[in-house]
Amino acid sequence: MATRRGSETLDTYLLKVFSILMAERSVSRTALKLNQSQPAISVALKNLRQILQDPLLVREKGGMVPTDRALAILEHARTALSSIDSMLETGEAFEPDSSRQVFRIGSPDYLAPAFAASVVARFRREAPHARLVLHSLGPDFDFEHSLAEGELDVVIGNWPEPPDRMHLSVLLEDEIVCMVAADHPLARRGMTLDDYRRVPHVVPTPYSITQRGMIDTVLTSLRIQREECVEAQSFMLAPYLLPGTDLVFTTTRHFARYYTELLPLAILEPPVEFPPMRFYQLWHARNHHAPSHQWLRHLLGDCGRTMAQMAQPPR
Repeated sequence: MATRRGSETLDTYLLKVFSILMAERSVSRTALKLNQSQPAISVALKNLRQILQDPLLVREKGGMVPTDRALAILEHARTALSSIDSMLETGEAFEPDSSRQVFRIGSPDYLAPAFAASVVARFRREAPHARLVLHSLGPDFDFEHSLAEGELDVVIGNWPEPPDRMHLSVLLEDEIVCMVAADHPLARRGMTLDDYRRVPHVVPTPYSITQRGMIDTVLTSLRIQREECVEAQSFMLAPYLLPGTDLVFTTTRHFARYYTELLPLAILEPPVEFPPMRFYQLWHARNHHAPSHQWLRHLLGDCGRTMAQMAQPPR
């Protein structure tokens, strides 16, 4: 698609630059998102201003802010990009072994490392020339917006109530367990509910500002209060805080099993009846029928099923 005004052409590239500029409100961050140089994005912004006859972004005390006209145009730009994506992708065959496409997956850092490793290994086998970007979700990250904008292809999470505005499927279910140092007194005798209430806990910083995690949701519903003594911004840091301390960490079995092979840790059965933690993959309608995205979702689903089968006890 290209629209001409004077000597300048509004093409798909400029529409994408415009859309990301409106979201990032920064030339440098837009350049990083598009893997372009800052001068190239500055030139694109200059062309957009000439074509649309508006400053689009103006500098104020708090940084760059969009003009009223830019905000009015934004939804039209997003719709146009979505339509172009659908037009180009619908009906196309996707050949992963020759594709050079970039795939972007967002997930919190508590996703089991073994699952992430299996995804990467399978991705490299099937699409050796493609690129995979794993984006860590934080409490301030608007993943629904990123899916709608095409900045992410799939988001993985364990929402107690998954967003109903997106497509989703279950990847895997995992049991909840507790982790302690291998020489912790509870490692020998097990943990009671009184122990769980009394002992100090390490807890992760919430990754979502809109939803409480499943573990906190269950504890609140049962009116169980625990002593949250240490908060770790990185979920993967938490296991390293346990050796040599009296701390307890509540997490999933796959996650715990990975770290007990690296550190002097023990896994305990929790004294609370937690339901299985269910992990979903979430995607936007714009990518629902795209063959390349269908391939990616199938790959993730297969890795989840394989991991679940490996966790089953032998008969």
